[in-house]
Amino acid sequence: MIPFETIPLPKDMPRPPETVLVNVTPQETRVAILEEQNICELHIERNREHSLVGNIYLGVVRRVLPGMQSAFIDIGLERAAFLHIMDVVEQRQNPESNQRIEHVLFEGKTVLVQVIKDPINSKGARLSTQISLAGRFLVHLPQDEHIGISQRIEGEEERNGLRERLNNLLPENACHGYIIRTSAETATDAELQADIDYLTKVWSNIKNQAKVSPPETLLYADLPLVLRVLRDMFNDNTREILVDSRMNFERMQQFAALYVQNASEKIQRFRGERPLFETYGIESEINRALQPRVNLNFGSYLIIETTEAMTTIDVNTGGFVGAKNFDETIFKTNLEACHAIARELRLRNLGGIIIIDFIDMVLPEHREAVLQELAKALSFDRTRVTLNGFTSLGLVELTRKRSRESLKHVLCEPCHVCQGRGSLKTPQTLCYEIQREIVRESRRFEVREFRIIASPKVIDLFLDEESQSLAMLIDFIGKPISLSVETEYTQEQYDIVLV
Repeated sequence: MIPFETIPLPKDMPRPPETVLVNVTPQETRVAILEEQNICELHIERNREHSLVGNIYLGVVRRVLPGMQSAFIDIGLERAAFLHIMDVVEQRQNPESNQRIEHVLFEGKTVLVQVIKDPINSKGARLSTQISLAGRFLVHLPQDEHIGISQRIEGEEERNGLRERLNNLLPENACHGYIIRTSAETATDAELQADIDYLTKVWSNIKNQAKVSPPETLLYADLPLVLRVLRDMFNDNTREILVDSRMNFERMQQFAALYVQNASEKIQRFRGERPLFETYGIESEINRALQPRVNLNFGSYLIIETTEAMTTIDVNTGGFVGAKNFDETIFKTNLEACHAIARELRLRNLGGIIIIDFIDMVLPEHREAVLQELAKALSFDRTRVTLNGFTSLGLVELTRKRSRESLKHVLCEPCHVCQGRGSLKTPQTLCYEIQREIVRESRRFEVREFRIIASPKVIDLFLDEESQSLAMLIDFIGKPISLSVETEYTQEQYDIVLV
């Protein structure tokens, strides 16, 4: 049996209202997106580990590989970055031209490049020479001349109207291209003009810097996560944005006033007695998302396993026997699993090839109904997903674009004790977890001192790289904090003693 053709995802599904939680500490920013009070996305940006996607560098070609039609470019990172011929602007603008990488690049040549994919594991960053600059309503393509429109804007009349409006705003001698984003549907001419002016100025600055900067120089960095929330994630379904940092609340308000004016009234300063993520149960959800098992209703569950090559998801009935017959039990379990799977893909940020092993269904109409339900659930994903239907083995294939590291890769590291068969939270993750717990306990109890008892790696980090953040925490809670090493503790074990 040949796999079914690609299943189209519905584009007119009404999205549920969203609540955005922004948790900021000196070490990291975490953003959780809730749909109907259920967390469906988590974005983490650590000050030491910023995402590079969108950054523009003046790179230098170190090696050209004609056999692979690719090149390695130094942009000042630990590993050389990778550029394929399909990401070279000359090839992308003329896909029928069959450009050769050795005819475009040579060793030692300086070239303007943009990161389109972060380094992952042993792979270097992936680059493109086609520059794009994202604004609130537009994406600027300074090397192109055409105007594209987001595929999510479907009406032909509306697409033509937006294209005409943008053409009227551009100067007569404009030779730059743009992509009109979905958010432009409700934008005024003044807002579009402000976006054009802002993006034009950014590109002008990049070109001027490129003329005087040495190779391997960073020319442009994308916005920090607290501002990308407003640019990329805010939409008409956003009910409120809660921020627990006064400084970043003001920063977001200022950015919204300039670029996302209808967001200003929805940005709220969180002043709860308990920490923001604890109030909404996010901390426990993060820990759950690091486990392979996901419990569903009535005893059924999923098992999610990720390898270098692909992610597999197994659906099990468990103890669920609630339907009138076995076929109905299987059908109901698979239907419920569709929404859980779509949510877990977003929450864990799983990308690449994904294989789903639904419980075998005898009736063709059940299989078709499960596929349609899965397509509906996947339609809410901001990341591009391709659903390919059932294979001859009864497995469902789909692909999800890799845009950033998975949640587990960000928070965990391979377990050296079990020789890589499992994973542990990194010492850095544990340091931040301990600090959050101390803040929480300081609000509940009146004590003279806090004592942290942890493994040598965690204590060493507090004494070295995280010494400044520990000092800031001491000033914040107004209590001394002492450190004690316990060599018998595993990396994830720790105790906080109230003195």
